[in-house]
Amino acid sequence: MALKEDIPSLRQRLADFANRFDETLREGAARRTPPKPGNLLDSIISNLRDLFTQGVTREGLRDLVRRDARETFRFYTRGIDFESLRPLPWYRRYPAMAWKFFVALAYRLSPPRRIAFAVAIFLSLIGWTQLIIYAARWGPPSEDSGAFWLLLSFAIIFLLLLIELRDKLDLKGDLEIAREIQFGLVPSGPFHKNGTSIHCYMRPANTVGGDYYDVIQLAENTVGIVIGDVAGKGMPAALMMALLQGSLRTLITAGHRGSELMTKLNEYLYANIPENKLVTLFYGELETATGELSYVNAGHNAPVLVRGGTNLDRLAATSIVLGIDRNTAFEVKTTEIRPEDRLLLFTDGITEAFNLKEEEYGEPRLTAFLQKNAGMPSPELIKALVSDVLKFCGAARVSDDMTLMTVTRATN
Repeated sequence: MALKEDIPSLRQRLADFANRFDETLREGAARRTPPKPGNLLDSIISNLRDLFTQGVTREGLRDLVRRDARETFRFYTRGIDFESLRPLPWYRRYPAMAWKFFVALAYRLSPPRRIAFAVAIFLSLIGWTQLIIYAARWGPPSEDSGAFWLLLSFAIIFLLLLIELRDKLDLKGDLEIAREIQFGLVPSGPFHKNGTSIHCYMRPANTVGGDYYDVIQLAENTVGIVIGDVAGKGMPAALMMALLQGSLRTLITAGHRGSELMTKLNEYLYANIPENKLVTLFYGELETATGELSYVNAGHNAPVLVRGGTNLDRLAATSIVLGIDRNTAFEVKTTEIRPEDRLLLFTDGITEAFNLKEEEYGEPRLTAFLQKNAGMPSPELIKALVSDVLKFCGAARVSDDMTLMTVTRATN
């Protein structure tokens, strides 16, 4: 029965994705309508204005100067131990720092581009040296003043930037397609059955991410709720997320449930993911008519069960994470989601979000938020919680994926 129910659902999601893709192509074609000859100049001016002003905000410009510059410096200096250079005198410390930065930057390029980059830096040093010598002598510019070498150096650097930009734009297009595919693998809308409502939200830190959630119809009145987090982020984590989703659904289709399902899934992941990777996963089987929830928490953040608006129960881990030990035992626990209760499931991107002061959002802020907004409908609660986390982070870049799921039951 599960297989027959899953196939139409998958076909429908693929059809929806294809329709959205076709609409995007049609809209792009409509925007590319050739302008009339008389309005060509106005069209060029309008396009240039839109190119440089569309989507520009004060916050975006501020982030470009403050956050993006800082994050770029951290990216290129990752792994450089500047602290070990502090005892050196300044005339040795700063050249050593410049050399380490040059080496770190060069090793992020391919070998041919690395050679071109080194040649450009060498020519730049020759040019600046000659320019300083001629400036010190107050002599008139000549062919040996260094201008030629500086222009040649800048030309090589500019060419390298164009090549790297081309690669980035190609990769960005692939990532956007991967994002559409990833969001097509998870439910796109809320679930409603027998007064039970499930709402979900996912916000990758990058274009794609390693968080996973799912709502799977197991029987007439039984639904599986899943939320997980793959170690890491970006494309590697997204590929592991797809592996996790496919493996879990395949095992469910084969008839595995509860602890047996988690045992089989753990064995498969242990044999097929890298040794330095792991997966946290919360899997529950909910009876929508009665609210009875049987669950296994494999090292995931303990979901919060809000009772009566103020009382909070936590569904703590019942085992270690997946993919670490082939022989892990998975204990099944049971609880009840009563009418007017709300179960909130989340990934660590919520509680482990940091601001510029390196302060963590943390679970105390999360529980205080839930108690304060207990009467808020689930869709609005999810939006408000995400906004609260982003407001707390401020100008700091969100470094981890954020995923939320709420389960509520209406009164009889």
